[in-house]
Amino acid sequence: MFDFASVTGWIDGFLRSHLSSALSFFIECVLIGLTILVAYAVIALIMILAERKVCAAFQCRRGPNRVGPWGLFQTVADMVKILTKEIMEINHVDRFLYNLAPFVVIIASVLAFSCIPFAKGLQVLDFNVGVFFMMAVSSIGIVGILLAGWSSNNKFSMIGAMRSGAQMISYELSIGLSLLTIVVLSGTMQLSEIVEAQNDLWFIFKGHIPAFIAFVVYLVAGTAETNRGPFDLPEAESELTAGYHTEYSGMHFGFYYVAEFVNAFIVASLATTLFLGGWMPLHIPGWDGFNAAMDYIPSILWFFGKTALMIFILMWFKWTFPRLRVDQLLTLEWRYLLPLNLCNLLVMVAVVACGWHF
Repeated sequence: MFDFASVTGWIDGFLRSHLSSALSFFIECVLIGLTILVAYAVIALIMILAERKVCAAFQCRRGPNRVGPWGLFQTVADMVKILTKEIMEINHVDRFLYNLAPFVVIIASVLAFSCIPFAKGLQVLDFNVGVFFMMAVSSIGIVGILLAGWSSNNKFSMIGAMRSGAQMISYELSIGLSLLTIVVLSGTMQLSEIVEAQNDLWFIFKGHIPAFIAFVVYLVAGTAETNRGPFDLPEAESELTAGYHTEYSGMHFGFYYVAEFVNAFIVASLATTLFLGGWMPLHIPGWDGFNAAMDYIPSILWFFGKTALMIFILMWFKWTFPRLRVDQLLTLEWRYLLPLNLCNLLVMVAVVACGWHF
């Protein structure tokens, strides 16, 4: 299987052979930053187009089909439009916090995006506490949402921000416990090592029923964490106009819009990494010929194929189930998912301690 570390190693060696160590390091940081931003923007455009196409399919219509072949350039046209739209000045707002909030949300999203192992040897940040770091930086986004609601001086924005805060803080518990279940099974918090530990069999199969329960709970909690339907109460149009970003326009609104879709990609990619082997091919113990054939498929295709499946499931949730009430949303977490997750974590500890996993 191709290792992208050879490519990055060659670039590093080429720069260091022609430039000083400090200048090489600076250029590498710039290249990595540009690559992350370009990949972030491209994935956001693809996610928006996929959302529209999937939505159209579920509603028995065609979706975008005018701009470019099969409507492929529709999101590009929308991007150009939003980049050129005027940012409206709103009276009676806390101007500093109002302008700061979208950047807090987008920075938190970019930091979490940088931790994803896209392929073998293709990862920007790989800490030995990667799972903990991912949870920490992704939690920063709620600060930007609360700042947006409070600084807008709008009752609809404030209600939407408070709903989002209660929802995200609540469901972060279930996400954290689901991830901790896999950390117990793998014995490490480093994302690259978690992927490598699934070389023989993916954790969703290796961890028996506790891993599958953690996977299902993670998908439900991840959908709520990204404020997607049926958990989109912070942006309920019939009640709150547009929720916490009602007063935002132009690219400030675009930051929230893009971050929401990329956060859905991050949730799907983390599910792929922790439960479905990440970029690791499907290997079945004892099936040497089958395993060798799977190794010919590039690791980056394995990762994006599994992630695309997870994204489709998240979109399936959104366009199938009706929106929940606030009390139903919080009852689902505190009365059902959290106790289930705590019991499931204890069962996984017993499975690992007794060696009952594959």
